[in-house]
Amino acid sequence: MVSALLGLLCGGRLSAAEPAWPCFHGVQGDNISTETGLLPSWPEAGPTLLWTATGIGEGYASVTVEKGLIYTAGDIEPLNVITALDLDGKPQWRYEAGAFWRDPVAGARGTPVVDGERLYHENAQGLVVCLEARTGKKLWTVNLVEALGGRGGGYGYAESPVLDGERLICSPGGETAMVALDRKTGATVWKSVSAGEPAGYATPVLAQYKGLRLFLTMSERGLIGVNADSGELLFKFEHVNPRYVANCVAPVYHDGRIFITYGYGVGSVMLQLTVEGTKASVAPLWRCTDLDNRHGGVILLNGALYGASQENRKGMWCCLDWETGKLTYAEKGVGEGAATVAEGLLYILSERGRVGLVKAVPTEHTVISQFSLPAGGSGATWAHPVICGGRLYLRQGDRLHAYDVRAK
Repeated sequence: MVSALLGLLCGGRLSAAEPAWPCFHGVQGDNISTETGLLPSWPEAGPTLLWTATGIGEGYASVTVEKGLIYTAGDIEPLNVITALDLDGKPQWRYEAGAFWRDPVAGARGTPVVDGERLYHENAQGLVVCLEARTGKKLWTVNLVEALGGRGGGYGYAESPVLDGERLICSPGGETAMVALDRKTGATVWKSVSAGEPAGYATPVLAQYKGLRLFLTMSERGLIGVNADSGELLFKFEHVNPRYVANCVAPVYHDGRIFITYGYGVGSVMLQLTVEGTKASVAPLWRCTDLDNRHGGVILLNGALYGASQENRKGMWCCLDWETGKLTYAEKGVGEGAATVAEGLLYILSERGRVGLVKAVPTEHTVISQFSLPAGGSGATWAHPVICGGRLYLRQGDRLHAYDVRAK
């Protein structure tokens, strides 16, 4: 039931004839790859670099992969650009998707999502585009600011749109907390009332509990929950640091509980979801300041939460027990950053371009192998890593690197 539900987020199918990573954090939305037959360790210089693609624009968007094409977004002044590459890293088409984002922190944010036929992307200005996935031909556009009174945060829009069956879910903020668009036409299916604040920067996640489907995301000042079928705004839970307002990390949902975290010293909270018919509320179960994740994200695996702490543990990688919030380790590793999981291993990309392979166990954080990205990339490496088709995709600025991580 859970897998079937989560599969709706990437177009309604859970398997394909070839490896796919069709949306941000993968088919299941949990940032865990089902790939097998991967290297248990790497050579000293790292796994084989197959190719490096350039000309994709500056930014922090990750990649999606489907039907032999790789998609990402970048900023090439003065435009935001969506690019499709083949599996050899060669450009197949490019679409100019509105104005680029200049300041603060220039660069593309959101990752495209594909459903087999169409590609969807939301740029930092709030322009949502739908394109033919094979050709890049425009099918429709919606401006979240102009059409829905949307208001992004000071760093622009950064979420990746989410597919829910025939609907595309976005978070305009401002006058409309969340909206469901018809994925074929862009028409509004439902829209939420205002949450009274701008949008945050996190990608929504779908949850189902006691017969209620709801979307969870971070607005500017905390968690909001929206009825996935009607758009009713169900609850708000404040979790913010007024010193530096930037809610970037997607909630983690499992079995009626919601984990949220925030950097800049705020820390993490586990919430219990209560559902009564079509109404819902949340209440704190535990709090932990050890893990204050800024934007690299947190992964739940086998009852343990893995993520990097920003201020409170000075960039260390932390592991928390899901049930209690107890800190089981805090280790430097390769440095603060983002990760993905495959075959029980954490593939970590630090903000400074260091890459590490770590066994995902709650008792220790031992770096099995590590290497650095090639010199020449620009900016921090904030794009989340992706494993698909025996490859590890790592983005730094205008460069996308593809590494072969298959066991020989």
